[in-house]
Amino acid sequence: MSQNSFTRLYPSVWKQDKQSAIMEFAEGYKAFLDTCKTERETAAEVIRQAEAAGYGNLDELCAEHRGLKAGDKVYALRQNKAAALFVIGQRPLTDGMNLICAHADAPRLDLRANPLYEKDGYALMKTHYYGGIKKYQWAALPLSLHGVVVKKGGERVDVVVGENESDPVVYVSDLPKHLSAEQMKRSLEEGLKGEELNLVVGSVPLAGGEGDAVKKQILALLEERYGIGEKDFVSAEFEAVPAGRARDVGLDASMIASYAHDDRVCVYTALQAMLRVERPVYTAGVMFVDKEEVGSNGNAGMNSHYMENLAARLVRLSGGDALDLNLALENSRLLSADVTVGYDPNFADAFEVNNTARLGSGPAIVKYAGSKGKSGCNDANAEFVAMVRDVFDDAGVTWQISTMGRIDLGGGGTIAPFASRYGMHVLDCGVALLSMHAPFELASKADVYETVRAYEAFLNSAAEMKNYLR
Repeated sequence: MSQNSFTRLYPSVWKQDKQSAIMEFAEGYKAFLDTCKTERETAAEVIRQAEAAGYGNLDELCAEHRGLKAGDKVYALRQNKAAALFVIGQRPLTDGMNLICAHADAPRLDLRANPLYEKDGYALMKTHYYGGIKKYQWAALPLSLHGVVVKKGGERVDVVVGENESDPVVYVSDLPKHLSAEQMKRSLEEGLKGEELNLVVGSVPLAGGEGDAVKKQILALLEERYGIGEKDFVSAEFEAVPAGRARDVGLDASMIASYAHDDRVCVYTALQAMLRVERPVYTAGVMFVDKEEVGSNGNAGMNSHYMENLAARLVRLSGGDALDLNLALENSRLLSADVTVGYDPNFADAFEVNNTARLGSGPAIVKYAGSKGKSGCNDANAEFVAMVRDVFDDAGVTWQISTMGRIDLGGGGTIAPFASRYGMHVLDCGVALLSMHAPFELASKADVYETVRAYEAFLNSAAEMKNYLR
């Protein structure tokens, strides 16, 4: 591709008058990444910011049978893992809503229900990887443990170990090069096997202990520090994630390396856009759901009835009925806010150069995701793509178009198909990343900044789909 055509297809967000704003906005995003290592922590931070901005609890309004009017701001929390915010619009809900939906979960290593064991003088914990990862990438780096334990009777204990500089971390070991002749014959996919992703958590035996004394020492520490015993792991959720803070990348500090850009970059930008919405024409809303990385199932995932149930509450508090609910969903417009692959010059052969997003060129519209023959895709209508183009262009947003690399190499899915089953218009739109699903992914600060502008324009849009469906 010539330089001229590259500039035409992928204009840069890095304009002189924007650079200080881009850098300043990135600092807030980095703080969000450092705070939100799990979906539970993400949902809690969303609600904290919503309450600080004057949003009220939708469940409490329902219990009190209070009505909703234009300009009202409400939030909802689901199973401590999913959250949603809405600002009631001037138009009736039956005219539809402008919605953005992102997912709050990310690839990681989960502890199994009975994780702790001792072998040959080490205390270890069994894990089960969550989401699509390259298993070998998770060895030989510091990991932190984030979890919640719900003890018998309902007492809740939150645990975070490995994020403070004074904290110890946990670790997945790997063979040294000197002893890896057999391992190096494995395929890259099997470089580390799932059953080898065991966390090293201790090596000191309990004084006076007999049999599994190192394991007993770890259990004694858990009891002393957190009041939890071995059986409490059964009703616990622990995630091992990369330890440490988000870091600037490049001598120009133009990028951010962090765990879980996928998809917390879209959570953060959608949240910040939503907090700027005051009196929209159409009801505006953002939803942050769980379990996207494993198929969107579960009671806080997009494949549940969470969206439908939330819409039903809004309709009921607005004086509507079941038919109004159907119309509210069917007439809505939704951006599926998920990341996409960014062009990587180190692996240029994996991409179709004219249809791949570049870092620094703004949010990427993805008309269809899926794999190979568009399997599992949403494939947005041309009319809705045209509407979104106009909304972004009218707001002066720099944006780009993207697909998931070369057709037959693989692919990926988003929540888009689960939303489109209501009949609403759905389009994927998010930030391009390098090294997606790695322990540390790479995002452009310029794209983060421009994405919040795009999402804000969409949430505030008064554009009518009927003008594009003629």
